[in-house]
Amino acid sequence: MTQADPSSPPSSPPSSGAVAAPRSGFDRFFHISERGSTLSRELRGGLVTFFSMCYIVVLNPLIIGTVPDSTGQFLGGGAEPNLPAVAAGTALIAGLLSIFMGAWAKFPLALATGLGLNAYIAYSVVPLPGMTWAGAMGLVVLEGVVILVLVLTGFRRAVFMAVPPFLKTAIGVGIGLFIAFLGLFNAKFVTTAAGTPVQLGNDGSLTGWPTFVFVAGLLLMFVLWVRKVPGAILIAIVSATVLSIVLERFLHLGAFTAADGTNPGNPGGWAMNVPAISEFPIQAPDFATLFTVDPIGGITAAGGIGALVIVFSLLLADFFDTMGTMVAVGSEAGLVDDEGDMPHSQRILVVDSVAAIAGGVGGVSSNTSFVESTSGVAEGARTGVASIVVGVAFLLTTFLAPLVALVPYEAATPALVMVGFLMMTQVTDIDFSDVEVALPAFLTIILMPFAYSITVGMGAGFLMYVLIRLVRGKAREVHWLMYVIAALFVVYFLRGAIEGLLL
Repeated sequence: MTQADPSSPPSSPPSSGAVAAPRSGFDRFFHISERGSTLSRELRGGLVTFFSMCYIVVLNPLIIGTVPDSTGQFLGGGAEPNLPAVAAGTALIAGLLSIFMGAWAKFPLALATGLGLNAYIAYSVVPLPGMTWAGAMGLVVLEGVVILVLVLTGFRRAVFMAVPPFLKTAIGVGIGLFIAFLGLFNAKFVTTAAGTPVQLGNDGSLTGWPTFVFVAGLLLMFVLWVRKVPGAILIAIVSATVLSIVLERFLHLGAFTAADGTNPGNPGGWAMNVPAISEFPIQAPDFATLFTVDPIGGITAAGGIGALVIVFSLLLADFFDTMGTMVAVGSEAGLVDDEGDMPHSQRILVVDSVAAIAGGVGGVSSNTSFVESTSGVAEGARTGVASIVVGVAFLLTTFLAPLVALVPYEAATPALVMVGFLMMTQVTDIDFSDVEVALPAFLTIILMPFAYSITVGMGAGFLMYVLIRLVRGKAREVHWLMYVIAALFVVYFLRGAIEGLLL
């Protein structure tokens, strides 16, 4: 993998020149100097990653904490939503798994409850007749056990190595576009529209102070990065957060609410967190979601075939989302070798598999690797120290939820747009003059943002790669595992029809 020269901005991969001598046992253990990083970069990178993904502590409770199971009970117990408990459990599991990733796999990859996976559990699994939250989390644990077995037997890593290098590059580029769009959409710089799929702002133009904060933060980030200022991304996030606190203090913008036929809503409000403290910042966490797990009950409620379909759907999304995220982070950090592998890849996959089990046991849905980790890598993170920083921050969040809520989407998401730009630069490594490369890469890249799914983009690219090789008479050049993957993706794309027949 080609790496940037030493004169590049601090958020670029380290130089491929001479490796600095380790300064301590800590340095040697985490390979800090070996990977061209410093402790200060790791700390900054970890904080940037945390600020880019801490929204999950607020968002996950809104998804899985507000939906009753078929018996009318909410997650954490009771006939009413227990959002503080879901938030505390979300932060606890994310913290423990991120520390595990950093300390054992030594990779700058943080984990938390997977979006999409949690929505699938809340809206497709829990409403099934007889299904409880404990049963649904039991199925999540079963998925984690299966995927861990696939890792320990070497199957998951073998699949990772079977993917052609150009497709891995396309995955990184596609994820770059995906997270850039994620940043723009979450900050409501672009929104859904009546006449078109999306539009600029809330009415086709940029209006509202939260949008101003997003634009100001993004421009500051670009300027600092171009000027090669160390900590550019973190400085911009902190500056935008301070600006948002000041604006909320004097203008009382409140939370965003959409307009409907009778209510004008509050289109000028903050997209997620309102940057104001309304309660004491230190609270004792409630871990009522922990050990809310009943695999037998989940299988009984869904039925044998139904449980198999649910576990398969979770497994395939988890399997390939993580692969794509790992490639994206490794590529951005300059840690991918000429064979497409990266340091401690087996350990990374083991931790991610354990995360699915831990998410079920913690009662907060399957945990998985977060693509927002690329924002910390862009800030300079190259080792597991950054992941440990993220983990510690999440553990502190179990006590300091009101302080985390001070950082609105509009202040944090400019980092995602910045990272999208950095990952997009890899597109020059793809040979678009070769149709066997161009078409699979094209589908991989465009369908991640357009279908709003990393897995869908990867699946379309893999299927097109196999198809083109077959019609060109090059079937023997395709690794046998790619045929297995293609068949699995056919099932994945048709899973709605299959579930309709079986559930």
